[in-house]
Amino acid sequence: MQIFVPGRICLFGEHSDWAGGYRRFNAELEKGYTLVTGTNQGIYAEVQPHPTRFIVRSAAAPQQESRLLDVPMEKDVLLQIAQEGGFFSYAAGVAYQVMVHYRVRGLEIDNYQMDLPIKKGLSSSAAICVLVARAFNRIYDLKMTVRGEMEFAYLGEITTPSRCGRMDQACAYGSRPLLLIFDGEQMEVQELSVARDLYFVIVDLKASKDTREILNKLNHCYPFAENQIQRNVQKYLGPINKAITLEAARALQEGNSQRLGQLMCQAQQEFDKLVQPACPSQLTAPVLHRVLSWPKLQPFILGGKGVGSQGDGCAQFIVRDQNSQDAVIDLVEKELGLEGLRLTIRCSARVRKAVIPAAGFSPHLFPATKVIKKELFPVVDRSGRAKPVIMFIIEEALAAGIEEVCVIVQKNDRPLFEEFFGTPPTIENFNKLSDESKEYLQYLLNLGRRVTIISQDVQEGFGHAVCCSQPWVNQEPFLLLLGDHLYTSATEVPCAKQILQVYERFGCNVVGLKITSGQEVHQYGCVTGTWRHPGSILDITSFYEKPRPDYARQHLRVEGLPEDSYLTIFGLYVLKPKIFQFLEENIRRNIREHGEFQLTSCLDRLRQEDDFIGYLVQGQRFDIGTPGAFRETIINFPLAQKERSDEATG
Repeated sequence: MQIFVPGRICLFGEHSDWAGGYRRFNAELEKGYTLVTGTNQGIYAEVQPHPTRFIVRSAAAPQQESRLLDVPMEKDVLLQIAQEGGFFSYAAGVAYQVMVHYRVRGLEIDNYQMDLPIKKGLSSSAAICVLVARAFNRIYDLKMTVRGEMEFAYLGEITTPSRCGRMDQACAYGSRPLLLIFDGEQMEVQELSVARDLYFVIVDLKASKDTREILNKLNHCYPFAENQIQRNVQKYLGPINKAITLEAARALQEGNSQRLGQLMCQAQQEFDKLVQPACPSQLTAPVLHRVLSWPKLQPFILGGKGVGSQGDGCAQFIVRDQNSQDAVIDLVEKELGLEGLRLTIRCSARVRKAVIPAAGFSPHLFPATKVIKKELFPVVDRSGRAKPVIMFIIEEALAAGIEEVCVIVQKNDRPLFEEFFGTPPTIENFNKLSDESKEYLQYLLNLGRRVTIISQDVQEGFGHAVCCSQPWVNQEPFLLLLGDHLYTSATEVPCAKQILQVYERFGCNVVGLKITSGQEVHQYGCVTGTWRHPGSILDITSFYEKPRPDYARQHLRVEGLPEDSYLTIFGLYVLKPKIFQFLEENIRRNIREHGEFQLTSCLDRLRQEDDFIGYLVQGQRFDIGTPGAFRETIINFPLAQKERSDEATG
C-alpha cells in the first residue's frame, strides 16, 4: 500500500493552539484560532505488514543518523526509542501508542521519498507521525477516522522529547484548508473550501531559530499575565488573533487573495509589536524581515509573514497568480540563494457528471421486466404527467447542478433508451399530442442532449456496471444515483444537491444515509462510524452489505440513534475516481460476492485509503425494486412531491 502525507503550514494563528489550551486554568483567556493547510510537499512511503518487527527505512534521515530502524514490535523497545529522540523517535512513539490501544502485529515502512524541509515550521515530524498512524490504520483496518489518526499522531509525538502543539497533526487532513479552534483540551475542526485557486510561496530562509526558547518564553506568559509584556502576548494570541484568523477564513473561502495578503501583513505587524518583546533574541528575526520587505518581491506579492513559531525559519507569501509564483521563486533562489516552495490551494473539484446504472434484469419484477425495463416503468408526477422512472432520476441530477449524465444499460436495450431521449415520435403520433405535450417533447429532447448511453455488455453486478462508466467519467469526481430510486427532499434543496454540497464543503467521498429499523436493515447496505456533526455528518468506519439484524445489533450501532435503528445507504454517492482502481482490481482478480462484482466492498477499500463521510439526507427515498415497493411509490411519491411543492409555495 502506498501512502502520501503532506506537510502542514499555519497560515494564521501560530501559537494559539497551545495558548487556547491554557483555558483549562484560566477561563478568561480567548480560545485559540488557527488557519492551516497541507503543503504540496510531503512524505511518500510504501507500507506492508510484518509478523514481528517494526521496520522503517528512510533516505531522508539526517546523515549522522542511521537510515534504518529495525526493532522488535515490543512496547518497551518502542518506548525507549521514542524517548531517546532523533529522527526515528516519532515513528516509534506512534507505534508504541498503537500497541497500547490495539492488538496489532508489526509493520514495514519504506519512506522512499521526502521533499518536505525538516525543522522549518512545516510539520515534518507530525507528517511522519501521521504516516505511521495511517499505515497501522489501513494495514490492520483499525477503523480510525482521520481525526483518530490525527489524535494518535499527536499522542505519538508527545511520547518523544518534542512538545509540539496539537495543530501540527492537521496534516492528516491532506491538502484541505482547516479552521481549528482550541478550547482547553477540546479541538474543533472545520474543513473549508475555496472559491478559486490561491497561490503561495514558502521560502526556506536557511537561517536558524531556537523553537524551544521561543515556546519557553511565550509559555511563561500563561496562564495568568504578570506584566505588560505578558498581557500583550495574551492580547495578540487571544482577541486580535481571533479577529484576524476568522476574517482570513472568510477571505480564503471567497478566494480573495488581495484580502488575505492584507491580513498577513497586519498579523505580522501586530505580532512584531506585541509578541516579539517576549523573546527578542529569536523573534526579532532579521532575515525574515529583510526578505518580507525586499523591494524586488513587492510587484509580485500581495502580502507575507513568518511561518510556524515565527523567527528565522521560513517566510510565506501570497502572490497574484501562477506566473507571480514562478517569479518569486526565481528571485529568491537566484538572487538570495534561498529555497522557494510552491503552495497552491486548489478550489474543490466541481462535480459535473452523474452516473446511473440501469442494466439489471430485476427478477423481483418478473414478468413485467421481460417486456419493459424497470427504469422505464411509469410513475405519475405531482402535475399528473406520467413519466418513466429514469426521467425523474436524471432530473434529480440536473436539478443539483450536474451538467452531463451517463446511463449504463444492457447492450440490447441501448436503442430503446437512445430512441426515448433522442428521437421524436412519428408524425402521426406527434399530431395526436396536445399543445402542452408537444412543447414538453422539446424539453425531453433537450434533456436527451445531456444524456450519454453506455452499454454493459455482460451483466456482472452493480460494481461492474459502475466500472463501465470509467472512460466517460475520466479522472473526475462523479455523482452516482441508483436506477431504481426516486427522491423527494424535505427542504428547498434537492436530495442530490445536499450530497454535492457536503462534497463541496469537505472535499471527500460522500454517501447519503437514512435511518432504518432493525427489521428492515437486512435489505440495505449499512454503515457505522462516529459523528463528526451529530445527526448530520458521519465519519464512516465500516460498510456492510445487507447485514443480519443480530450482526447489526452487535457491530453497526451508531451513537444517538433510536433503539434498534441503523444507518443505511440512501442511494446517492459522490465518489472520487479512485473507486475505479478497486473495481478494476476485483474484476481482474475475479473477486465476486454472490457471483457478481459488487460496489460495497470497493467502497470499504476506498474508505480505508481515503476519507469517506456519510450524510443523513433530509428527504425521502422511494424504491421500485420489488412489487410492493413499486406499488408504494406509485401511491406515495406524487403525494410527497405535492406536499413539498405546497410547503414551498405556502
